[in-house]
Amino acid sequence: MTVSRRLFVTGATAVTALAVTGIPAVAAPAEAEDPRYRIPVSPDDTEADLVRKASQVRPTARQIAWQRLERTAFLHFGVNTFTGLEWGTGDEDPDVFQPTGLDTDQWAGALRDGGFQLAILTVKHHDGFVLHPSRYTDHTVASSSWRNGRGDVLRSFADSMRRHGLKVGVYISPADENQYLHGVYANGSARTTRTIPTLVEGDDRTPQESYSLPATDYGAHMLNHLYEVLTEYGPIDEVWFDGAQGRIPPDKVEKYDWDSWYTLVRSLTPDAVIAVSGPDVRWVGNEGGLAREDEWSVVPVQEKDYGRTDYALAYDAPDMGSRDALVAALPTADHLQWWPAECDVSIRDGWFYHADQQPKSVAQLTDIYFRSVGRNSVLLLNIPPDTDGLLPAADVVRLREFRERVDQELPEDLARGARVTASPGRVTVDLGKEREVDRVRLAEDTRHGQQVESFVVEAHVAGSWTEVTGAGTVGASRILLLAAPVRARRWRLRVTGARSAVRIMEFGLYRSRV
Repeated sequence: MTVSRRLFVTGATAVTALAVTGIPAVAAPAEAEDPRYRIPVSPDDTEADLVRKASQVRPTARQIAWQRLERTAFLHFGVNTFTGLEWGTGDEDPDVFQPTGLDTDQWAGALRDGGFQLAILTVKHHDGFVLHPSRYTDHTVASSSWRNGRGDVLRSFADSMRRHGLKVGVYISPADENQYLHGVYANGSARTTRTIPTLVEGDDRTPQESYSLPATDYGAHMLNHLYEVLTEYGPIDEVWFDGAQGRIPPDKVEKYDWDSWYTLVRSLTPDAVIAVSGPDVRWVGNEGGLAREDEWSVVPVQEKDYGRTDYALAYDAPDMGSRDALVAALPTADHLQWWPAECDVSIRDGWFYHADQQPKSVAQLTDIYFRSVGRNSVLLLNIPPDTDGLLPAADVVRLREFRERVDQELPEDLARGARVTASPGRVTVDLGKEREVDRVRLAEDTRHGQQVESFVVEAHVAGSWTEVTGAGTVGASRILLLAAPVRARRWRLRVTGARSAVRIMEFGLYRSRV
């Protein structure tokens, strides 16, 4: 991937750097944590103060790397796969778990061929059943007769993903129905200092370092489980938490030890993003895979429940980061934070496999792609393995068709190698001859924040500039579909509103082959 050149201009809505041939790799700085990823706000801040602070927020290196993945995969697999439930009870007989044909290489190959770069396995769902032998619970694969109690799905999964070039993520549900039944989860215990890992009888580990962290009884259980997963299965690239409480009496709430969990993850795997109940990545607010029309990565947040990063506005608010949203959030917001959106959705109706369900169509998946990746978000698509331990054949075919469709929607970038000029607030691309265009892809250089608030794209047609499309935010990725192809030699991006100096990294022009 080549970059034509860098152009520097000035102006209130200036485009101060430009690369028109795609998003080049960016070397991570020595420190993954940019202290500007989170800036405090005050009740006395004016709208101008809030906009200025928002313009100064910057992503960390791990957040930049995560957003460039674009398409990530979820794999919901566990006892629910065999009971037909979506939410388990915690008292399942582990012997129900019998994936006799388990082939995680088949998973990895299908995901790679589908265009995915990272996959997240449900190491533990709300039922508490664990997909690897754990020292801290008997509700695991080791209690099943599958593979004579020596099976380890997490080991197979992690090895296969890396063998096929995919990054590895783990989902460990904070809720645990099994530990509730055993009197550990939501037992009302006090937070006291716990030593992690907590060695058990017959434990042959000699940890190089232990951690003293405040936690409840269940919080310590989670810390010990996290320690196992993050120290025994190779590099982990994403740790995924939700905020589920489990189907327990409403007066039996477990207040999670988020601060201790975050500290342990950061200590053991500092390059991993923590999502979605975490400081690095937020849930977009729905399970349909759809981002907002204008999705901001800089949003107001508040800190709750022992350090949990939480929304200052409603999680499903239609506007999460505009000027109006920043002002509206001020009564509850503690900070403005770089907290980009992850859009989760399942390829089937359910999150776990059900034989009577079929995968979404290629058209549905493509629409989701444009409304997630095309709106400054990362798509997290769930593909649930079946009772044999395989990705269903229909889903495998659909993943390949989905990738092929996206490749057809965005084939050769016509702006690659084109002549580019820039002036305050404008970027002009000369294709050298008239070409039909019906897809436009834009990206800011988010190392310098997210600044664009509005823009238009124009084509020089019949001797004058004509607006063909426009929108609000850009961020790391904005894809616009034109209602009909437009034929022109010269194309122009004009920024009409911005918080600070704008740096455009990509101005791509495409003609769909669909």
